[in-house]
Amino acid sequence: MSEILKEVLKHISTKSDISYTGFEGANIVLYTKNTDFFLDNGGVIKKIVDDIKKRVELRPDPSVCMEMEKAEEEIKKLIPSEAGVGEITFDPQRSMVIIEAEKPGLAIGKSGEVLKEIKQKTFWVPLVKRKPAIRSKLIENIRKVLYENNDYRRKFLDNIGKRIYDGWIRDKKHEWVRVTVLGAGRQVGRSCFLLQTPESRILLDCGIDVAGTNSNAYPFLDAPEFKIEELDAIILTHSHLDHCGLVPYLYKMGYKGPLYCTLPTRDISALLSLDMISVSQKEANKSIYSSADIREMVKHTVTLDYEEVADITPDIRLTFYNAGHTLGSAMAHLHIGNGLHNLLYCGDMNFEVSNLLGSAVTRFPRLETFMIESTYGGKDDTPPSRKECEDELVKKIKETIEKKGKVLMPVLGVGRSQEIMLILEKSIRSKVLPNIPIYVQGMVWDVTAIHTTYPDFFNNTVKKAIFHKDQNPFLSKVFKHVGSQKEMQEVLEGGPCVILATSGMMVAGASIEYFKALAENSKNSLILTCYQGPGSLGRRLESGEKVIKFSEKETINVKMEVNTIHGFSGHSSRTQLMNFVKRLDPKPKKGIIIHGESSKCLDLASSIHKQLRIETSAPKNLESIRIR
Repeated sequence: MSEILKEVLKHISTKSDISYTGFEGANIVLYTKNTDFFLDNGGVIKKIVDDIKKRVELRPDPSVCMEMEKAEEEIKKLIPSEAGVGEITFDPQRSMVIIEAEKPGLAIGKSGEVLKEIKQKTFWVPLVKRKPAIRSKLIENIRKVLYENNDYRRKFLDNIGKRIYDGWIRDKKHEWVRVTVLGAGRQVGRSCFLLQTPESRILLDCGIDVAGTNSNAYPFLDAPEFKIEELDAIILTHSHLDHCGLVPYLYKMGYKGPLYCTLPTRDISALLSLDMISVSQKEANKSIYSSADIREMVKHTVTLDYEEVADITPDIRLTFYNAGHTLGSAMAHLHIGNGLHNLLYCGDMNFEVSNLLGSAVTRFPRLETFMIESTYGGKDDTPPSRKECEDELVKKIKETIEKKGKVLMPVLGVGRSQEIMLILEKSIRSKVLPNIPIYVQGMVWDVTAIHTTYPDFFNNTVKKAIFHKDQNPFLSKVFKHVGSQKEMQEVLEGGPCVILATSGMMVAGASIEYFKALAENSKNSLILTCYQGPGSLGRRLESGEKVIKFSEKETINVKMEVNTIHGFSGHSSRTQLMNFVKRLDPKPKKGIIIHGESSKCLDLASSIHKQLRIETSAPKNLESIRIR
C-alpha cells in the first residue's frame, strides 16, 4: 500500500469499517460500510486533509447503498418539482448518483439541505448537474462512454494516483525544467510543447495547422525528446483544432495516460475531432484517427474546474485559470518540484471582457516563467474596440439586408460564433436590426448546445441573464438550425438572412458551399471575423482576390462585398498582450513567446524585454529551452 494511504488510515478507527482505500487521480477516496460514520465522521476527514494537504473523500461502500430503483423514487420525492429533474444516472462503482436538473440550485437546496437528505435516506452520494437547455447528443454519448467504462475508469484513476504518490517520499534528484517546442514556434497552428523534468514528461496541447499541407500540418512528434511511452500526462488548454486536433491520434498510437482539461474543453474537443473525421470523409481523404480513438480520449480525460489544484505527477501540480479565449479555455499554471519553479502556459488568451466570457486572470500564487501567444503581437496589430466592431458588423448586415441580399459569416465553430450570436440576438431584440432569420450550420449548433450546458463559464452579465432573469439568448427564436442539404438549399432560395457556417478560415465545411452559391451576386456580402491562416481561402479573399479557381471546371468570380472585422477575436491585441504581461502578479523573470507569425513573435519578445525588463525568447520549432 502507498505510504500516503498508510498515513491516512492512521487517523481512522477500526470501528469506521473502511472497506477500501484508493485513488481517483490526485484525490484519495475511502469507502466505509459504517453508515453512521459515512453520515457524520466527526471531523476526522477534515483533520486528515489539514494534516496531509491532499483532497480526501469519504463514500459509502456500494453494499450499503439503497437499491437503485427505490433510490430514484426517493430522490424524485425529495427534490422539488420546480427544479425540473431530468436524467438520474447511477454510478454504482463509486456509490454516486448524477442528477440532471434545469435549476440545480433548487435540487441542491439551501445550504445543501436536499443533498443531505438524499444521502441520509439512500446512502448514495448525489452530484447535481445542469440539464442542457438545448439537447446535445454528443454530451449524452460522452456520459455514456464514461458510465459504460466505470470499472476501467476506477482502475485508471487509481493508477494515476499510484503514479503521483509513488514519489511522495522520495530523495530529490538533481532538479531541472526544460521545454521543447514541437509546434507553434514562430507560427500559428499545431501548438504542442513538451515539458520535461527528471521525474516527468508532460505534453502541453497537441494540435494541427488547419491551413497547412500534410508535410507541415502536424507537430514534430518524431523529435528525439518525445517518446510516447514515457509520457505522463497531456494538458489541453482549449478546444480549437490547432491545440486539440491531434490528441486522439496519441491514443491511437498507444498512449493510455490522462488528459487534463475543463469539462467544456473535453466535450467540444470530442465534437471537433468527430467533425474532422467527417470533413476528411467528404473530401475523400483518409482520416488519421477514428471515432474509436476519440472514445479512448474521452475515457482517459480528467476534468478540472478553474482554480482547482491537482497533482498530476510526483513533482508537478496543475491549476487551471480562466483564459477568456473560448468556452472552458484555460491557462495552465504548473507548480514544479517543491517550490522549484512555477510556469504559466497561457495557451490562447484574451485580456478583455467579451460579450460572452470574462477576462484572462493575472494573479497567481507564484510565477517565474510564462509562455504567451503572439497571434496579434505585432506593432501594427491595433484593432478597433469591440464596441466599434459591433457597430460595424450591424451596419454591414443592415446594408446587405436593405439590398435584399444574404450575409455569409464564416466562423469558428467554437467561441466566435456564439459571441456573434449574442450580438445579433441583442441587435434584433432591441430593433437595431430587422427581425431576420439567423441560420446556424450544423456544428455551430452542436457547439451552442454545449454552451447551454455550461453557463457557469460565461461572464457575469450573461450568467445573470440566464440564472436570474431566465433569459437564455441562445434559445431565441431568431436562430434557425440548418441540419441537411435540403435545408441549406431552402436558405439559399429564401430571402435576406445571416448565415453562420464553419470553417472560419474557409478551408472546409459549409462555409465554402455557401460561398460558392453566394459569391457571384453583388447583393450578398461576406464578413470575416477571425484569423485567416496563410494559404487559406479566407486569407486569399481578405487579400482581395476576385477570381477563385477550385478546379479545372469550377471558377468563381467574386462579386459579393468582402469585409474583414478583426476586433471580435478571442485573441488579445498587441496592447492587451503588453498590459497582460505588465499586470502579471507576481512579476515573472522569463517569457517564452509562441503561437504567432515569425515577425510577431520576435517583435513582441523584443518589446516585453525592452519595456518590462523581462528576459524573453521566441523559439523556433524543435528548439529546447531550459527554464530552470
